[in-house]
Amino acid sequence: MRKHLKRLAAPRVLKIERKTIKWTMKPSPGPHPADKSIPLGLLLRDYLSLCDTRSEAKKIIGSDKVLVDGAVRKDIKFPCGFMDVISIPDMKKDYRLLFDQRGKLTLVPISKKEQGWKLCRIENKTIVKGGRTQLNLHDGRNMLVEKKVYKTGDVVKFSFSDGKITDVYSFDKGNIAFIVGGAHIGKVATIKDVQVTRSSRPNIVVLKDKNTEFSTIKDYVFPIGKDSPVVTLPEVRMR
Repeated sequence: MRKHLKRLAAPRVLKIERKTIKWTMKPSPGPHPADKSIPLGLLLRDYLSLCDTRSEAKKIIGSDKVLVDGAVRKDIKFPCGFMDVISIPDMKKDYRLLFDQRGKLTLVPISKKEQGWKLCRIENKTIVKGGRTQLNLHDGRNMLVEKKVYKTGDVVKFSFSDGKITDVYSFDKGNIAFIVGGAHIGKVATIKDVQVTRSSRPNIVVLKDKNTEFSTIKDYVFPIGKDSPVVTLPEVRMR
């Protein structure tokens, strides 16, 4: 496996200049896929402009000054992805990674009330020894739960301090969802209907955004609230 990445071949989710220099950082294997994540050092240098060089970013990360989801990370290439919380305690700054309507991962400033938790979608469920249920979440986490009320596609509110689930946002009609892929990426809409496909094709979800209806596949729909979004959203800019 190659350890280098050219800027021209970098994933489209990265907001970087493509033709200034030849190389950029390649994320390490981790909780998010390489084509949907940003190396931690790149966030500090190119997104937040806290340093000018890779070596300076490495010193900042190595001095325990940057937290990802409440935990100190020392790998400059650690992959940060959708819904991750980036905290810099010395600056009293906290950010959440979300997609904008151009499909780019962007840092959204958040308050202290949002700094201690994140939303994680249930990608799969597994029954383990003892009959307990293991939830496999979108960010690579695995959680053991006693209750069987959680369904695939639901989103749980995960607390960093105690590692527990504090709330659930189900994949039901009327709930608010964030679109994480396809032509409508970055949009926030209300789930109107779910069309189950009796085949290998994915289920289709019909959503309503103000006065407009559109549809997308289930994998691109990420519930983020019941009556209103529970996370701070990116600012919408005119193209």
